[in-house]
Amino acid sequence: MKTDMTQKQETTGVPTRYSHWYTVVVALFVTCLVTSNIMSVKLINVFGLVLPAGVLIFPISYITGDVLTEVYGYTQARRVIWLGFFCNFIVVIAIWLGKVIPPAAFWEGQAAYELILGYTPRLLMASFLAYLVGEFFNAFIMAKMKILTKGRWLWTRTISSTLVGQGLDSLVFITLAFAGMIPIKALALAIITQWLVKSAYEAAATPLTYISVRFLKKHEGLDVYDYDTRFNPLLIRKY
Repeated sequence: MKTDMTQKQETTGVPTRYSHWYTVVVALFVTCLVTSNIMSVKLINVFGLVLPAGVLIFPISYITGDVLTEVYGYTQARRVIWLGFFCNFIVVIAIWLGKVIPPAAFWEGQAAYELILGYTPRLLMASFLAYLVGEFFNAFIMAKMKILTKGRWLWTRTISSTLVGQGLDSLVFITLAFAGMIPIKALALAIITQWLVKSAYEAAATPLTYISVRFLKKHEGLDVYDYDTRFNPLLIRKY
């Protein structure tokens, strides 16, 4: 039997209470985002495919994003997406300050620090924009498909939103970061490769998504449907 509070939350999409599990999901989302951006400076070889090391953990931010939208609704996911953006921005500023402040006379790691953590403005802009575009489309599709499917077939929402979100993320980032620097064919191959690898990663994690969603819905008493939600990504404080 559903409580009045749960019925209100399903109808309006306005969560009225949370447990500590919400904080855990948000922390996991932000941690995976920031960590993946730092790791991505290294290129790795996975079965003959050259990929940024961040691909090992970045898809987890999409998985947690799916969980946030499915359980807490688009409004809360929107706030967390912006929170992740600003947390990542703080990390970038802190790393930049660490680079420009003169090193101690005896420290010999300045060149290595700049090589590994010295992001170029073009790469940063591409990364920030790709993140926002990908995450917001991912959350939007999750929320809309939940209404269309009446909450059934979670796997269709997670996979569909990932295909679009990860596709746009890869397209925006690689195009803005490397257009004019590498041949068009190589550019297209890089986009498709990252898109397929990230999407396959999340599809394989579908059982984990199901477990997480069921656990949180049970413990939070939430199952938000975004019937009346305004989907403008800039409306951080309004429903």
